[in-house]
Amino acid sequence: MNILCALTYYRPYTSGLTIYVERLATALARRGHGVTVLTSQYDPSLPRSEIMDGVRVVRAPVVARVSKGVIMPTFGGIATALALTHDAMSLHLPQFDAPGLALRGRLRRQPVVLTYHSDLQLPPGMLNRVANRVVDAANLAAGTLATRVVAYTEDFADHSPFLRRFREKIVVIPPPVEVAAVTPEEVAAFRERWHLRGPVIGMAARLAAEKGVEVLLRALPRVLERHPEARVLFAGPHEHVLGEEAYAHRLRPEFARFGRHWTFLGTLGPREMAAFFPNLDVLVVPSLNSTETFGLVQVEAMLCGTPSVASALPGVRQPVHQTGMGEVVPVGDSEALAAAILRVIELRERYVRPREAIAAKFSTEKTALAYERLFEELRRS
Repeated sequence: MNILCALTYYRPYTSGLTIYVERLATALARRGHGVTVLTSQYDPSLPRSEIMDGVRVVRAPVVARVSKGVIMPTFGGIATALALTHDAMSLHLPQFDAPGLALRGRLRRQPVVLTYHSDLQLPPGMLNRVANRVVDAANLAAGTLATRVVAYTEDFADHSPFLRRFREKIVVIPPPVEVAAVTPEEVAAFRERWHLRGPVIGMAARLAAEKGVEVLLRALPRVLERHPEARVLFAGPHEHVLGEEAYAHRLRPEFARFGRHWTFLGTLGPREMAAFFPNLDVLVVPSLNSTETFGLVQVEAMLCGTPSVASALPGVRQPVHQTGMGEVVPVGDSEALAAAILRVIELRERYVRPREAIAAKFSTEKTALAYERLFEELRRS
């Protein structure tokens, strides 16, 4: 089967959505399918077309930006040509261009499967409000045209205004989760490289407003009262993050205030992430709104034996609820976050579960197989 995947940003851009699609596309290619990813050439230095891990990546040139959105005049022509050579579509929302792709797929009687990753909530401002409404309308049109709509969890499907509109089309498929295999020596080398001695709190995210970094910053003084040697390691892009420059500038004095207690690691590769997670006492996911719908990093950390403390957002609370490996706290509540971090640090063994129990629920191969079966079922119907 030839499968066309589409999303606005793809690797090397780093986000939960791009990692999800990269894992899914690569796994489908390993299973013998022809997979093409249609995306934006958000960085002009990126090639217009290349093969990445067995997946063909086609990038449409960007002529303008609206906040995090991109305008690609040639996208439609490229999409039409690709639709003619593919058997099914896997579209990933939010995406302004999804309705046109979905229409092309339906006209060719192809299965069109949307995966709804999150709501779009841009920063305040007139232009961003307009952009939000335009993307919401595009998502609604794409959902109407879609054959099926994939959600990560029943929890998020039940609470998302978008997904509730398409309840009869919803299929729940757990997200693809994987962690590279690393040696104990690599884990120890990571610890020595970063001079880790006291309790270590981890975040793995972009430095973006919806991630709730300030909630952790406000919780940190209480943690340091009990554990003066505690440190936060922040893994992920933190400089020149698209659309988040003002947010980073606002938090800069807080990062400076905590000095050696807060360390930015930058974007880590798969093996570095696999060494990062076991060195944490706890991973924190203090997200603030429904742009976060699960938090893949929670399960990655759990596979490495590290519990999570997550905010009680629909979907985001599910890794902890489904595994028992951590705590859930009210959204934006720094006091509750600090208390939960301290409980996990000080009673850690109470929260740890066997790796096999986590792997039985989540894996990239399970996710790819579920998509494969869905496409085949829709092609037969």
